[in-house]
Amino acid sequence: MLEPKVNVMAVEGSESNICYHNESITFFYAKVNKTINENWTVRDITVIALGLTVCVIVLLANLLVMVAIFKNQRFHFPIYYLLGNMAAADLFAGIAYANLMLNTGPWTAELSKKQWYIRGALIDISLTASVANLLAVAVERHQTILTMQLHSNMTRRRVLLLIVCIWAAAILMGLVPSLFWNCECDIINCSSVAPLYHRRFLIFWAVLNLLTFLIMVVIYTHIFIHVKRHWGYISQHSSEMRHNQTVVNLMKTISMVLGAFVICWTPGLMVLLVDGVMGRKSEANRIEKYCLAIAECNSLVNPIIYSLRDDEMRRTFKSILCCLCRRTADQRENSPIDIKASLQEFPLNWEQKFQQDQAL
Repeated sequence: MLEPKVNVMAVEGSESNICYHNESITFFYAKVNKTINENWTVRDITVIALGLTVCVIVLLANLLVMVAIFKNQRFHFPIYYLLGNMAAADLFAGIAYANLMLNTGPWTAELSKKQWYIRGALIDISLTASVANLLAVAVERHQTILTMQLHSNMTRRRVLLLIVCIWAAAILMGLVPSLFWNCECDIINCSSVAPLYHRRFLIFWAVLNLLTFLIMVVIYTHIFIHVKRHWGYISQHSSEMRHNQTVVNLMKTISMVLGAFVICWTPGLMVLLVDGVMGRKSEANRIEKYCLAIAECNSLVNPIIYSLRDDEMRRTFKSILCCLCRRTADQRENSPIDIKASLQEFPLNWEQKFQQDQAL
């Protein structure tokens, strides 16, 4: 007897017309052949321990940057407000990565779809906020450097409004997959890296961020060409030389921040792009965790750049840390009488009290 031929296209078409809103996380992982470990391994525990350690350092380092900008009056200018917001985005990235570490491995199977979407949204929000903030910094520097000014004329209200818009756009982008651009009703187009995300969303998100990187590189290239052309004229005016050197040094610092960001995030975005285009054939799961770890390290790089490149920022860091050390030392000096002395006095006090009660 002849076996009936199965129309593969018809089967895939029928699957694409079915919605799987009631299915669990494991169902979508199985559809893209992404395994979830049932038991903890030494490798899983080591990755989580190192990841959480990095997260703590990221949180403390970027909190230090934010406190430094708030404390030092010399940093109360638009460019430093934006850099402070960049530190807030890096701090948020540390929180997002810590949440990922606490919901990975065998814990993944226990997540509801809502929890899984939140886990991914936190990472999406942190990246979008960082990219949008870097773009705002690039535009601000382009406007000021072309006129060889150190700071722009933007008011605090406008800077605050810009920061609010950055976070609003980031939150909106983070909510897109969970609200409508997922693969729950198009199962054949699920991503192998993020099994509930639609492959087209990954392509859109990766291309959008990579194009933003390109725009920023073009802006900074134009700035450096402008500075190089006018440097001969600038060097002839010694009275303005120190001011202009400060402008250029700040520009170099921000360029290093941008360069580190592009280097750390580009591999991950390329993995998402390849996964979106090729799907399961890309085998992106093999390197996704390494790319994510490199991206997370970027949140630790910026405070290091600030401390190495900016003398005023470095002095402010030292001032804050010394202040914390002094407070800790004062608390130890002003601590109550040591326990040993208290225990020695206790029997005597108790005996005196007993004698007074007997006299009464």
